[in-house]
Amino acid sequence: MLCLENLLPKIFSGLSQTTRAYLALGFGLLSLGFSAIFVRGANAPGTITAFYRMAIGSLVMVIPFANQFRNDASIRPARHSIWLAILGGVFFGSDLVLWTSGIVMSGATIPTLMANIAPLWVGLGAFLFFRERQGVRFWMGLLVAIIGAAIILGQDFSKASNIGMGSLLGLGSGVFYGAYYLTTQRARTGMRTLSYFWISTASSMILLLFVNLILERTLTGYDSLTYTMFLGIGLLVQVGGWLAINYAQGFLPASIISSTLLGQPVLTAVIAWPLFGENLNAWQIFGGAAVITGVYLVHRSRSNGRRVSASADTKKNYGN
Repeated sequence: MLCLENLLPKIFSGLSQTTRAYLALGFGLLSLGFSAIFVRGANAPGTITAFYRMAIGSLVMVIPFANQFRNDASIRPARHSIWLAILGGVFFGSDLVLWTSGIVMSGATIPTLMANIAPLWVGLGAFLFFRERQGVRFWMGLLVAIIGAAIILGQDFSKASNIGMGSLLGLGSGVFYGAYYLTTQRARTGMRTLSYFWISTASSMILLLFVNLILERTLTGYDSLTYTMFLGIGLLVQVGGWLAINYAQGFLPASIISSTLLGQPVLTAVIAWPLFGENLNAWQIFGGAAVITGVYLVHRSRSNGRRVSASADTKKNYGN
């Protein structure tokens, strides 16, 4: 079975498990940083690029997905977990519709930054639906990030309505990604990573296919550069990037993973500047810094809350 747990030890046999995990995390961050670049570089609507991303991911991983049940039939997920995975794929596909459309309208940098506000929506969703208590740091982070987002939106709408709308679509995509994350938390308690990955990816692909058909967008007839972008986002981002991050999650603390991935919009901005001439003014940089700071505070508050909860559960089950 295609699995980074098997491949990485062979490729980096002289390195420790922790070092391999950090390398995988770095590769995952680099891959995600290029995801908006592939969308921006393709001469195609954003929803078309998103469709190919999920279609290639589904195709590449279908054999490993099927083989895992041949080796162990007992790991077949329950029906409710499958439905949750499908729902997660619908949320992720909806996120891609808005995010990729925003990139086409206003560039790679700002929609990617706005989409990375997703942890705020995750925290709010956990508070509203799962009654998860949030500390003062969470609400401070939420306020700081919203102020930063408001500054960016104000700047972009002052430039042109289509640029501002692209940024707003990026912000909206974060809401769907937050819903995807919350659904994933529930679904992953009853199924393995590879099963969830493939089912959610396939359902995203089907949703994106219908969206493109409704919008009457053609799936073929693009130039060779655009097909290269499709392959890049499918293989490098959807397969390589996410599998690398999933591998790193098995060996590194969640606080390190989440904090490191905050670098995605920064990396995207660094790459987009020389390639597409996406320069940010002082207010956009200030707003972006506020957004990243706010999201970091939210991450830290939720990580601390989970550690406290885990500690309380340990005392409850194993304490005197």
